[in-house]
Amino acid sequence: MPALPTRRRDMTARPARRFQPFPEFDQLQAQMGELLESALSGEAAPWVPAVDIEEADDAWIVEAELPGVDKKDVDVQMNDNELVVRGEIKERERQGILRRRTRRVGEFEFRVTMPSQADPENIDAKLDHGVLTIRVPKAQETQPRRIEISDA
Repeated sequence: MPALPTRRRDMTARPARRFQPFPEFDQLQAQMGELLESALSGEAAPWVPAVDIEEADDAWIVEAELPGVDKKDVDVQMNDNELVVRGEIKERERQGILRRRTRRVGEFEFRVTMPSQADPENIDAKLDHGVLTIRVPKAQETQPRRIEISDA
C-alpha cells in the first residue's frame, strides 16, 4: 500500500497574532481626522494626549500622559462643566541625526465634560514624571449622602 501524504506543522514558525481590529480602526480614524483638519486649516491641528479618567465618590481623577512637558507649558481650565487641558511639548535640540520619530511634539488639547457639577474652587493639578494628575472634586450637592432611617 502506498504511503499517504501527511501534513506537518512547522514548529519554528511564530504563533499568529490575534487580529484586533477596533484599536487599529480607532487609531486610523484619529490619524485621518488630524490629516483632514490640518489639510483644511493649513496648519497642524493640536493632538490629544492619552488620558485616563477615574471616578471616586467625591471627585474625578484625570491623568494625562505628557512626557517631556514643562509645567509652565501647560494650561488647565474649568469652563462651566468642561475641563480643558492645553499646552505644548517643545521640540528639544538634538546633537546627532534623528533616525526615527514616534514621539509627538507641538500643541496638544484635551477637553472633557464632567457628568455632573464640579467644585471649581478646589481643583488640584500636579505634574510628576510626565503624568499630569488633575483632581476635580464633585460639588457637595452631587455627592452621595447616606440617609438615616428612623423608627416609626
